[in-house]
Amino acid sequence: MKQVVIAGCGDIGTALAHRLRQRGWRVFGLRRDTSVLPEGVEPIAADLTCADKPAQWPDKVDYLVYCPAAGKRDAQLYQQLYVQGLEHVLAWTKENRRLPAHLLQVSSTGVYAQKEGEWVTENSPALAESETGKILIQAEDAALRCGFPASVVRLAGIYGPGRNRLIEQVRNGLCVPTEPPQYSNRIHRDDAVALLEHLLLEADKDELLAPCYLGVDDEPASMHEVASWLAAQLGTSLLAEGSTPGRVGSKRCSNALARESGWEPRYPSYREGYGEMLKSAEQGME
Repeated sequence: MKQVVIAGCGDIGTALAHRLRQRGWRVFGLRRDTSVLPEGVEPIAADLTCADKPAQWPDKVDYLVYCPAAGKRDAQLYQQLYVQGLEHVLAWTKENRRLPAHLLQVSSTGVYAQKEGEWVTENSPALAESETGKILIQAEDAALRCGFPASVVRLAGIYGPGRNRLIEQVRNGLCVPTEPPQYSNRIHRDDAVALLEHLLLEADKDELLAPCYLGVDDEPASMHEVASWLAAQLGTSLLAEGSTPGRVGSKRCSNALARESGWEPRYPSYREGYGEMLKSAEQGME
């Protein structure tokens, strides 16, 4: 039975744990509050920012997924969670007699500084300008230098169940300028989880994984296009002036490499993903 540790087992990690459990894998979920883990996921109660090895750490780890969520953009927290936390987990892992077959480290397309609408791939320079983005690059470097096979998965803006911020912004009144085009990238939560699952299964088949993958849907789109579409679905209109989405940067991320590996998104664009969310919300009110 394959054993996987999901360190930082929050929304993404829990959904991944459920999928892997269905495949017969033995799943360990590491988080501070393990009471919320789904049935069948074996708890590891630990604080990633603490160097002490948790008592429940398994003797065998076939695969390791590192996917914590900071919750806020704070440079000190990012350093503690994404860099030091990863170093702690790697140290615990290396105390075992056998190293994992592969590490997946979940990162962000925020490591890219491109903002002129350029197309971005895994080979594009990642020269983040923000402090948090620079720290994520440090974390990626720590993952790729861990001493056993590893891949970084840079996810774009995640939306889906419980992640309806843009829908609420549009519903409450939002201003999104048409010019200059502000390209945005996103991935539905379920597609992000499916990508992680797919890469683990490929590694388990001894397929050679790339060091980096972009987790995005098929269709980067301008914020004005996305918000206008949502407004039409909600029966409202965008404001001529007023509050804005508060986003910065403008780039178009390609998922070609992830697709070449055999993964394909269930929600190829914002229309399918947000459309299902709106439909589910309507059904919930009936």
